[in-house]
Amino acid sequence: MERRKAMRFRKTIASHAMPEAKRYKVKLTVNGKAVSADVEDRTLLVHLLRDHLGLTGTHVGCDTSQCGACIVHIDGRAVKSCTTLVGQANGANVTTIEGISKGDTLHPMQAAFRDNHGLQCGYCTPGMIMSAIDIVQRHPAGLDEETVRHELEGNICRCTGYHNIVKSVLDAAGRMKVAAAAE
Repeated sequence: MERRKAMRFRKTIASHAMPEAKRYKVKLTVNGKAVSADVEDRTLLVHLLRDHLGLTGTHVGCDTSQCGACIVHIDGRAVKSCTTLVGQANGANVTTIEGISKGDTLHPMQAAFRDNHGLQCGYCTPGMIMSAIDIVQRHPAGLDEETVRHELEGNICRCTGYHNIVKSVLDAAGRMKVAAAAE
């Protein structure tokens, strides 16, 4: 009797198997470079970036959109790439942590994180920086500590108490204004 139940269970499981993934070609711009790739329809953006393009600065911390380590910019907006299908970015302009500096010159947010000790182990830092750039851009009138803390709720850092991260974002907001005025 148990054997029949087990066989029935296996048949039920087999009937619910994942359908075979379809493949298609995507074209997008990543860090200013045109990229095309043949991917499965279920490929996540983070996996295209890390596994196919070798851009490992974008981290996978949770796969559930909880930690923010995977944040990139799609057409200038912060997006969690661990829950974004590559197809959703088809035709878009994607910027990763590797694409924000200008040669050897750090982005003002990167420099502020360095100068204010806004990182410890560094695992969450790329996502924090990408989120922070988006936060500053969405608040051109200025930021305060409470707003920065609220806006960073989608980013988890297990090493710090966020004090130096918030300090870094506030410092970078001023630096970004100066850099924008100089351009």
